[in-house]
Amino acid sequence: QLGFILLSCVLRQVRGRLKKDVEQMKLQDPNFRPGLVVLQVGDRDDSNLYISMKLKAAAEIGINATHMRLPKTATEEEVLHSITEVNENSSVHGLIVQLPLDSNHKMDTEKVTNAVAPEKDVDGLTSINAGKLSRGDLGDCFIPCTPNGCMELIRQTGVSVAGKRAVVIGRSKIVGAPMHDLLLWNHATVTTCHSRTADLPGEVGKADILVVGIGKAEMVKGEWIKKGAVVIDCGINHIPDETKASGKRVVGDVHYASAKDQAGFITPVPGGVGPMTVAMLMANTVLSAKRFLESHQPGKWNISYTKLNLQKPVPSDIVISRSCVPKPIDCLAREVGLLSDEVELYGKTKAKVHLSIIKRLQAQPDGKYVVVTGITPTPLGEGKSTTTIGLVQALGAHLKLNVFACVRQPSQGPTFGIKGGAAGGGYSQVIPMEEFNLHLTGDIHAITAANNLVAAAIDARMFHESTQSDKALYNRLVPLNGEQRKFSPIQINRLKKLGIEKTDPSTLTEEEITRFARLDMDPSSVTWQRVLDTNDRFLRKITIGQSPTEKGYTREAQFDITVASEIMAVLALTTSLQDMRQRLAKMVVATSRGGQPITTEDLGVSGALTVLMKDAIKPNLMQTLEGNPVFVHAGPFANIAHGNSSILADKIALKLVGPEGFVVTEAGFGADIGMEKFFNIKCRYSGLRPHVVVLVATVRALKMHGGGPTVSLLEFSANLELLEKGCSNMRKQIENAQHFGVPVVVAVNAFKTDTEAELDLVCSMAKAVGAFDAVRCSHWAEGGAGAVALGQAVQRASEAPSKFQFLYDLELPIADKIRIIAQKIYGADDIELLPEAQHKVELYTKQGFSNLPICMAKTHLSLSHEADRKGVPTGFILPIRDIRASVGSGFLFPLVGTMPTIPGLPTRPCFYDIDLDPETEQVNGLF
Repeated sequence: QLGFILLSCVLRQVRGRLKKDVEQMKLQDPNFRPGLVVLQVGDRDDSNLYISMKLKAAAEIGINATHMRLPKTATEEEVLHSITEVNENSSVHGLIVQLPLDSNHKMDTEKVTNAVAPEKDVDGLTSINAGKLSRGDLGDCFIPCTPNGCMELIRQTGVSVAGKRAVVIGRSKIVGAPMHDLLLWNHATVTTCHSRTADLPGEVGKADILVVGIGKAEMVKGEWIKKGAVVIDCGINHIPDETKASGKRVVGDVHYASAKDQAGFITPVPGGVGPMTVAMLMANTVLSAKRFLESHQPGKWNISYTKLNLQKPVPSDIVISRSCVPKPIDCLAREVGLLSDEVELYGKTKAKVHLSIIKRLQAQPDGKYVVVTGITPTPLGEGKSTTTIGLVQALGAHLKLNVFACVRQPSQGPTFGIKGGAAGGGYSQVIPMEEFNLHLTGDIHAITAANNLVAAAIDARMFHESTQSDKALYNRLVPLNGEQRKFSPIQINRLKKLGIEKTDPSTLTEEEITRFARLDMDPSSVTWQRVLDTNDRFLRKITIGQSPTEKGYTREAQFDITVASEIMAVLALTTSLQDMRQRLAKMVVATSRGGQPITTEDLGVSGALTVLMKDAIKPNLMQTLEGNPVFVHAGPFANIAHGNSSILADKIALKLVGPEGFVVTEAGFGADIGMEKFFNIKCRYSGLRPHVVVLVATVRALKMHGGGPTVSLLEFSANLELLEKGCSNMRKQIENAQHFGVPVVVAVNAFKTDTEAELDLVCSMAKAVGAFDAVRCSHWAEGGAGAVALGQAVQRASEAPSKFQFLYDLELPIADKIRIIAQKIYGADDIELLPEAQHKVELYTKQGFSNLPICMAKTHLSLSHEADRKGVPTGFILPIRDIRASVGSGFLFPLVGTMPTIPGLPTRPCFYDIDLDPETEQVNGLF
């Protein structure tokens, strides 16, 4: 007899095993916990009882169980919506729909149960799981809990199922039908009996194993049962019993009193199959959680790559981009280990990734970190973006390593101006290039809106302060709401900053009211400008406030291009949503007449800025031509800002690739510009340490540095003497990278006009002056296959010893930090602080900003401040015209010479070639 003692032992063993499994999962990932949701419609007492049993069992094992209640008034559509939400929640591994559905509305139970994702259907009731069980795919489905519990009980008797004759009474989808399949695939000979069975007692008498789930009280009699049979009674029925307080008692489908002497083993009712059903539900939930962990191991990718169909001559970038059909972006997201609720789709080819992934993967080790930079470029660029993508395609599609590219989002100004797009080129591109180069997911538009809200707030505040008394200003800033005034949270922050520890507006003194209400900004000190993501030279200096409604309060101002906004730099350097909120609040927009810095928090606008930026903070996922993942996020200019993509994108990518994978990011312009800022600014705030620097060089640029004419679309003829002389610039940029203690691999981006002798000369000279390796690359024409040698060199370099160090100590005086950069990176003899710059040094030191890193705003076309001085200029003094503070983003930026912060359009801009085909809706003319 399978009595209570044996049953309690079985349950204890099952629960103990499951508890150990949960603890093992926590060891694997301390933040992980199996999740179960029980969805109930209505409020039936019996359902409440069953659910409480499930929740209690889950808590004992360590499963995070949630009871989701929907009212009786819930419609089928509302129930299905709730199921979809749970399906998409990656923290939930099991979903049970408690039956029956106790709703006032008609419900299709089959439709509702089949809405549960099969991988979360721990009840095993969906058609997919039932079908897999019917086919014998027991290792790839969830077995319904009651049949699974029955099998566990049968196993505990020690009776072998194989070869035995089994009889199942009942053919319900919950018990009978799956029980038949389960016994069959455990090699029993199975007969299913039901209401139309002709000789039920005769069939029962043949059974070595009898499972009853017919729903009729004590229908099976003891004399029907074969001597020594195993009897599993799944029935729960109520019959009258005057001896019970309730007037009834629970019995099974088998007449227990007469059957217990016939059967070799028999389960009691209650207390038999019921507790085992709950135990098997927990077992299925733990199994689902195990499967989830197994399939979502960080760094365990199951990625497919796209084979390129290389053409010669190489077609235009847009033709190549359209010749390759991108993978659906949700498919790519799954391939690299992103969960469905971590991805926000923007169409079929781009998506945003939620920051919640950082917490999920925080315990995982990072991959290898590579930064791509270049020699001092020609105006046409030397192919850093193309090299970045080519290297990623080589490491991934050809060397079979997990690899992510992290690149900046391009500004639309240059796209429609002179430079064109920035998606790489040839057979090393981010696709679709139209999406990449135009609106993408609207991040730059969000920055434009946020930036201009600050600008509007500044001028509005100065206007209102100049036209109102202190009292009137205060009353409007803290208006009556009903019969009382109330400070907003951001106003409370301002009071605390002023040292006023009051929360009741009526208690402020007149002096406190004045201090609170008046920012007293000096109009001549306003450093915050309006922005636009368009090249427009006529916005470089404007006059605002000319309407009569502004009562003569005009001032000179200007527009910058959006990617020069401090908010763009904040986006690129932030490490979390909370950090972004704090950075946005610290942005200094002006100085008061009393010499105090005025921030966006003082203006009361920082909370609104965070709201405008809440989606922009999520990195954008795209792909290369060969199907590698790419994060496109943030796009600060490198000559007037720090010129690197976001810290967040890099951090997420480093977790996703795993410890053997690679993340390749690009720093804008030459190593003296983008790379120096990458190390001294980005790496300070991220805490990340790069393993390798890839320095991109071209023969044409090196010839220019050797004294050749300014490069054009026409290439030079072979000239080894000119090339050797120009390699001095490459030597200096290698030296610049070595200042930071990181191995350098030189990538010689080969053009079709380069000769073998020229390419060999560049490689040999690079290695002679300290590069770890130097390899020629043909990724523009060949895709990843043309950068395999580069990928192998980067792999080797990543294993080499390195001693990363910053160039300067933050505690040094401002002028000393600028001098170190000028002398060590640019090769200047010294710096000269012009009067305005000297004034700013004193001001920012007084205001407490002297310990910020330095972001030099300098031409990218020369190591010096003069764009026409090529090679390695010497004997020059670097003039510092002005210094500005980007306190929110966290740096000071000295202005070297005159730097336009919004480009102009040339005589013939790129927009002449750009159009839309109205029939196909394809964009033409981008390059």
